[in-house]
Amino acid sequence: MLVKNEERTLARCLDSARDVADEIVVVDTGSTDRTRGLAAQYGARIADFDFTPVDLAAARNSGIALAKSEWILVLDADETLDQASVPLVRELAGHHENAGYYFERLNRQQDAAAPTTDYAVRLFPNRPEYRYRGRVHETVDASILAAGGRLKRSAVRIHHEFAADAEARRRRNLRYIEILKEEIAADPADYTRLDFLAAEYHQLGMFDAAIGVAERIVLARPNDARAHLHLGAYCLLYAGDCERARAEFEEALRLKPGDPEALAFLAEMRRG
Repeated sequence: MLVKNEERTLARCLDSARDVADEIVVVDTGSTDRTRGLAAQYGARIADFDFTPVDLAAARNSGIALAKSEWILVLDADETLDQASVPLVRELAGHHENAGYYFERLNRQQDAAAPTTDYAVRLFPNRPEYRYRGRVHETVDASILAAGGRLKRSAVRIHHEFAADAEARRRRNLRYIEILKEEIAADPADYTRLDFLAAEYHQLGMFDAAIGVAERIVLARPNDARAHLHLGAYCLLYAGDCERARAEFEEALRLKPGDPEALAFLAEMRRG
């Protein structure tokens, strides 16, 4: 795990993984609070990482390189492993498959009535070719596939508590946007960076910018049904462009017949 000034949440996170982790590797990127002492109380191996410039993939990979166990389980300090999922993690590792496993992540904000859900690969074999990519919104998925591994959905669930400081989250979003732009300029062929850029603009409520990025994604991946679906949703919900939205939903259906989300959007438009 990566940490910086996580004294408020670290113990809760480590307690949640106590019965599944055979070792704990903590990469500290500059804590000035009690984070390091708390990690040491749990027997963690603590490594320092110079976080200038920001490079989350490099930081994660430095920690993975120190791990000695057969499998890597990745958690952030503001996350907890659902206790019902502990035996599932052990079970998956016991299969000894060459696969990375997606966990369901429930994201909670103080001002939101219900959590949002996404999925991330958080369990994978400890192999030297399995490494993260991306200075922000880092992922290990591509390296697993490139090395001949598989990606599989699991029933493991983790809980993620967003920081309560909305202004701090906004500053982070803006910083990530600049880094993503730098990555896109350096490697225009890495279209995954565009997906994350659209998401950052969305979180900031900058919907015109998000639509512009969604249009670039469709141009880059014209046969991706979800790219058309997302662009259609942006056009409908944030630009009021029903004609363009309908065209994108219909294209999504052409590429993926019966897609339930595209059908639901079109049905709602007919009712409206």
